[in-house]
Amino acid sequence: MREMDSFSYAMGVIDAFNEVVRAGVKKLALAHPVKDRQLREELAQAAEGICAQYGTKFYKEDDPLLTDLFPVSLNRGTYNILFYQSEEVLAEYLELKQRKKQLQEEGRYAGQERKEIARSFGRLLSYTDEAIERLIACNHEKESFS
Repeated sequence: MREMDSFSYAMGVIDAFNEVVRAGVKKLALAHPVKDRQLREELAQAAEGICAQYGTKFYKEDDPLLTDLFPVSLNRGTYNILFYQSEEVLAEYLELKQRKKQLQEEGRYAGQERKEIARSFGRLLSYTDEAIERLIACNHEKESFS
């Protein structure tokens, strides 16, 4: 069996996610996070053509939203690409990041407020409520603050 190189694999993921965004299955999709900014730039350059093919848009994310939805090590210190069709979806994502930041600054990023940020992010990714609750419950590597 032929071995798949990581760049080709990442491009396959990007293609598939753009297909489901175009179909309306997902409002927002994330490429796989990468630790190397230059690699993300190369992926974004290739993703430009894929987005043109599907009529979707992309946003290069240098400071990903960390929530209790995913293990913190999966996204902290990484670079990513977000895919969407509507500018309103990107605005909603950026507003969610701002809301989290505001809650942190006010010392209120805890309990229900913290859980609601994760739930809102999951809904933006078009996950079911059941999937969101399962991901939060199964995540044993949550962001901690000193």
